[in-house]
Amino acid sequence: MSTSLNATACRDVLTWFDDSERDLPWRRPGVPPWQILVSEVMLQQTPVVRVEPVWRAWVARWPNPAALAAASPGDAVRAWGRLGYPRRAMRLHACAQAIVDRHGGEVPAGVDELLALPGIGDYTARAVACFAFGQPVPVVDINVRRVLARAGSGVAEAGNPAVARDLAAASAALDTVPARRRPRLCAALMELGALVCTARSPRCDECPVRGSCAWRAAGSPAWAGPTRRTQAFEGTDRQARGRLLDVLRSSDGPVPRAALDVAWDRDPGQRDRALDSLLVDGLIEQTGDGWFALAGEAG
Repeated sequence: MSTSLNATACRDVLTWFDDSERDLPWRRPGVPPWQILVSEVMLQQTPVVRVEPVWRAWVARWPNPAALAAASPGDAVRAWGRLGYPRRAMRLHACAQAIVDRHGGEVPAGVDELLALPGIGDYTARAVACFAFGQPVPVVDINVRRVLARAGSGVAEAGNPAVARDLAAASAALDTVPARRRPRLCAALMELGALVCTARSPRCDECPVRGSCAWRAAGSPAWAGPTRRTQAFEGTDRQARGRLLDVLRSSDGPVPRAALDVAWDRDPGQRDRALDSLLVDGLIEQTGDGWFALAGEAG
C-alpha cells in the first residue's frame, strides 16, 4: 500500500459516511473514553454483531476503569463470555488497574501514554486517541489498508502489514481534509472497508470512490501475492481451551479436575496442554486441594 487517496475521494468517502454510518452504541455522543477503549479491545478479530451485546453488558456493569479494577480478573473473564481470545479480558482488567493507579481513573489522551498501558498496542492506542479524544492521528486496520490498497494503489489486497508504510498512506489521506475532520475520515475509511470494499465480495457499484478507484480502473485484477491461510478452529487447542473455560465460567466457584476432563474428552494430551496453557496465561488458578477456578477465585 503506497499510494493514498486524493482530496476528492476523501470528501466523497466522508459524504457517503454521513449517509451510511452504522448506529453503533460506542459511536454515540457522550460515550466516555473508557467505554470506547473497551469497544476497541472487544472488536479485535471479532464481528460487531457479537461484540455489541457483550459491550452493553460490560459497560453497564463496569462503566469506568475504577469499577472494573475493583472486580476480580475472573469476573472479567466470566463476563467476556464467548467473544474469543479471553486474554483480552485479563488485559482490560490490568489496563483498568493501571489507569486507576497511574492516571487517577481517567483514560489518558496521548498515544504514548495509552501505549504504556497493559494490553494496549499501537492500533488501539491510536484508535482511542482518535475516536475518544478527537486527535487527528491515523488509525489503520485491515479495512483501511484494503481501501487504500485498492483505491490508491490498484491492487486487490494490501499484503503484509508494514507499520511505517501503512501509517504514511493513511496520513496522506488525512492530510487532504481539515484536522477537525480527520477522526471522522478514519472512521469512514474503516466503515467503507467493512461494508462495501470487503475482502471477498466488494460492492463496487455502491462505492463512493468507484469513479477514481485505481483497482476498478485496472479491471479489478486478482491478488498476485501470497494467499493468507485461514486459521482452523475445530479440534484445535484454542477450542479445547474454550471448552475448559466454559466450565469455569458457568461455575460459582472452583471445580474438580473431573469436570474439566468431561468437557474435552477427545484427546487427553491436548486437554492437559490446554489446561497448562490457561494456567500459564493466568486465566485460571489451582486451589490448594487441586481444584480449578477462574483467576482470583481460587480462594
